[in-house]
Amino acid sequence: MRNSDNNRREFLKTSVSAVVGLGCLNLSAKAQPFVINRNQEDAPNTHNMMLVGTKGAFLSHLPMFGPEGSGPKFDSPHRFQVILEATFTDGGRNLTDVYFKDRIKNPTVKMYTLNPDFFVLSRLDPKGTALKKFRGSALLRGHLERGGKSFIGDFDNPPEGGAFDVNVVNVVHFHEFDRKAAKPATQEYLLFGKSSELFLAHLITKPNDFDQIISVKMDQPFSDDELREGRRIVFFNRSNTAKGRLKENVRDTGMLQIPGAASRTVQVEVVKEFYFEEGELFMPPLDKPTEEERKSGFQD
Repeated sequence: MRNSDNNRREFLKTSVSAVVGLGCLNLSAKAQPFVINRNQEDAPNTHNMMLVGTKGAFLSHLPMFGPEGSGPKFDSPHRFQVILEATFTDGGRNLTDVYFKDRIKNPTVKMYTLNPDFFVLSRLDPKGTALKKFRGSALLRGHLERGGKSFIGDFDNPPEGGAFDVNVVNVVHFHEFDRKAAKPATQEYLLFGKSSELFLAHLITKPNDFDQIISVKMDQPFSDDELREGRRIVFFNRSNTAKGRLKENVRDTGMLQIPGAASRTVQVEVVKEFYFEEGELFMPPLDKPTEEERKSGFQD
């Protein structure tokens, strides 16, 4: 029986010894190895993900920098920001449509989450082995670590080897956190989605930081092909803090960054904040909600 209240924040508070490979991650009925070695691939882990979209199913990995006591190193197995488009199947059964229909029927539910079976997250790097499929244990309506309810699979009693396939259609964005990277002074977001359904995800770089996904309307169209690469939009008038983030019903002007071409101005209107998390992107992670988290309602 899995305790759905277990969360990565508690794990990273209590697993200092895991930095040297002695700990294990208790997010499932099975112990999860925590082995970090910069010269070799991480051990398989359960990498929980946020799920958005009704025109396409987009997954955003729920990241963390590292455990308490790890100093400046980012040694969590979840030290990656990853956004991808996926489909869900069980043999010949199309589970993607099951998800779409459930989300449409529950418009007030902001968070949907995926609990995958064990896999190596770094294999999703499109510059590497480019993993095309991994197994999912459950899709949940709500946050899987905060009382979410399974509607595909069984989060509390996951079957050995997972319940369905998660098929990787496209990796929109992938990066491993770099302790030497410079943190932007102003807000940067990643644009993704479909031409008729646009999202922005906050670009995560260094602690203390925050994770956020919002749906938006924009003053110019984007094709599905243009959205495959996760275009960056910079809001130079906003400080790179949780308090300064884009919020619901806000309109603002950003600069769309286009590789190999001049940047251009875009008008953005925020429709809905689907996800916001700050404390888990601190180092060490906080054991209680921040003020912005309490205001957002995502810690209820």
